[in-house]
Amino acid sequence: MASELTTESYISHHLTNLTCGKTPDGWTCNPYKVDEMGFWTFHVDSLFWSIFLGGIFVLLFKAAMSKKTNSNTPPKGLQNFVEMSIEFVEDNVQSLFGSSKNPLIAPLALTVFVWILLMNLMDLVPVDFLPVLAGHLAYAIVGEGHEWIKGPESLYFKVVPTTDPNITLGMALGVFVLTIYYSITVKGPKAFIAELTLHPFGKWLIPVNFILEMVNFIAKPISLGLRLFGNLYAGEMIFILIALMLFFSSIPVGVMGFGLHLVWALFHILIVALQAFIFMALTIAYLAMAHETEEH
Repeated sequence: MASELTTESYISHHLTNLTCGKTPDGWTCNPYKVDEMGFWTFHVDSLFWSIFLGGIFVLLFKAAMSKKTNSNTPPKGLQNFVEMSIEFVEDNVQSLFGSSKNPLIAPLALTVFVWILLMNLMDLVPVDFLPVLAGHLAYAIVGEGHEWIKGPESLYFKVVPTTDPNITLGMALGVFVLTIYYSITVKGPKAFIAELTLHPFGKWLIPVNFILEMVNFIAKPISLGLRLFGNLYAGEMIFILIALMLFFSSIPVGVMGFGLHLVWALFHILIVALQAFIFMALTIAYLAMAHETEEH
């Protein structure tokens, strides 16, 4: 199998999710039967890493908050990171959410920021390390018990959940649902409908107003999810292309690729943190707009 590896197959392998779903023959994770899977199709690797990293987030913050504090000594290590994260999110909530009061916003913003940050940080793990490890582990456990498992390299396993549009759009959909909920509960059904029908051209052009407002309303969660996905997907793609320089080129080009990998990893840290912040900030902003009341 290794001798058959090409640049095209290498890139395709790293950009393909471990997909399990229901076919006419039953449940399977066979990558050659993805087209036969219907609605009940799951990207198992994305779900695993997103849930796993969410659990890490909860455990880290619980461990930090359970430590005894002393006013005479400043916090250190994990506790310091947790307190800095909380203060950072609190400052953003106060500046973006305005005078409205909602006890859900700050915990939601903290969860969104840290969770996305952890998922994005998986992009800094060498592209071959975890997929190869998972492939050998799966092959050692299952062996050749399934016809599609012909070796460790047969297993597709992506490790960056935010490079899966199902994850990013799912999170954006959650924000969208909360936006609708608070728009109706805070402003009232009549005011919410008026927002969608009376702006920007008044009551004489209600159909035009409704179309324009609905396009704007629906575009928010789509752009929120696709922005995060696009930036992380592009970053992962660059890591894969650099990895090609290491494995499919001469020694001088491979050495240059190693240097590029370090440079891009350092730069990508900024992108990883920035995209988590942007998603959090827009989440706060959209929910703040849902709490704004106007007279129509």
